[in-house]
Amino acid sequence: MGCPCNCCGEHIDKLNQQVSVMRKEMKNLRQTLDGAVRAHRKLLNSIQSAVTRVGISESVKLQQLPKSPPEVTLEQGNIQTVPIGFIRSCFSVKNATPRQPTICGPSRAELRVEQSVFNNPDHALVGLDQYSHVWIIFLFHKNGHLSYKAKVKPPRLNGQRVGVYSTRSPHRPNALGLTLARLDKIVGDTIHLSDIDMIAGTPVLDIKPYIPEYDSPQARAILDVDPRQLNIEGAGRTSQSDLCNDDDSEPKEGTSDDLTREVISRDLSVTVPQFSQSGDLLTVLEEVKDYLNQSEPCLLGPKSELPRVSEPGRSTETQQSEEQLCFREEDYSTIASWIREPPVSSLEVRFTPHSQEQLAQFLPASGSGTPGNGKPKFKFLRSSEEAVAAIRGVLSADPRSVYRRTRCRDRLFFFTMDTADVTCWFGEGFAEVLRVRPVEGDTRT
Repeated sequence: MGCPCNCCGEHIDKLNQQVSVMRKEMKNLRQTLDGAVRAHRKLLNSIQSAVTRVGISESVKLQQLPKSPPEVTLEQGNIQTVPIGFIRSCFSVKNATPRQPTICGPSRAELRVEQSVFNNPDHALVGLDQYSHVWIIFLFHKNGHLSYKAKVKPPRLNGQRVGVYSTRSPHRPNALGLTLARLDKIVGDTIHLSDIDMIAGTPVLDIKPYIPEYDSPQARAILDVDPRQLNIEGAGRTSQSDLCNDDDSEPKEGTSDDLTREVISRDLSVTVPQFSQSGDLLTVLEEVKDYLNQSEPCLLGPKSELPRVSEPGRSTETQQSEEQLCFREEDYSTIASWIREPPVSSLEVRFTPHSQEQLAQFLPASGSGTPGNGKPKFKFLRSSEEAVAAIRGVLSADPRSVYRRTRCRDRLFFFTMDTADVTCWFGEGFAEVLRVRPVEGDTRT
């Protein structure tokens, strides 16, 4: 009988040891929990005191100081933007929306200025119809998230990384977009645009007219030139008797002004020489003729110089002080090499006979179909030929993402153009449209 009792005693000792270990672990857990609770309470108290101090200081400021004017608010960096309107576009979703406005010329959109911004929205558009193009500043409201990275992978680089500020990626610290759109017409408070790359519902923050003399570096370089450097002021400021000694002679074509302008218009990259301003017109014409007959005109460069013909009545110091008309490389804008020569080449776009027949069934936006004929109708595109050009422009630029282009095995691609759902597939160097059908709910009779 002694053996079973000894076994029970050993078993009880083991259980007691386990219980003591568990008690120690529970004690440690209680201590850890108590420490966490105390730290949590301390953190809450510090947050509450900080909020209280901020609230008191803000209330004191509001009571003591008057309301800050808008100028002070902007100086402090408190920027509040309100959309002036929302885009109605032929692109309803992000998929296959052009990444740049020049990709799809027939793309059209409308922008109506909200009455909440101006009591008379049409008054804000007075004079805008004198311009052919406008800058549109908008928000990328379909980014899906506000995350952004310092380096991005533009689709045209096919996976290579560059800095976000060297691209036009929509994923930026401030999701602002800028596009140059063609201004077709203005009707009341609505602007009709084309050559756009914005989807329907895009919030527009501002509109500015496009002025080449201010916005184009090439035009700016021409405007910054002193008219005396061009020597084209003779015809406008010099009387006819100064050019020819014969008072009865009629003005002739091919004067030094016209020939100099011709030299400039032939190639802005060629430096224009300065011809003598003597009273003999034939001498000037001979100098122009000799210059045009030169086999190799003066190439441009920061160190290129032109021999000047001495001008009567002007000192050498005056001639040397004036800058020569020489459009150097820094006078023109430069862009990254991958913009003009991207690793991704343009695609050939094909249409199957079935897709062409389906596309021909769509009625143009400007026309009106016979009631009850059941044919679909475009909202923005004005003909089936314009729709073909728009689809061709979108697909030739390969709207697929880098992932779909390099890793996805599914070559089918779907997108919406105006009121048409387009199905296509991509092969080696081409894209083929397989089917074009009306968007559900957009068929009009």
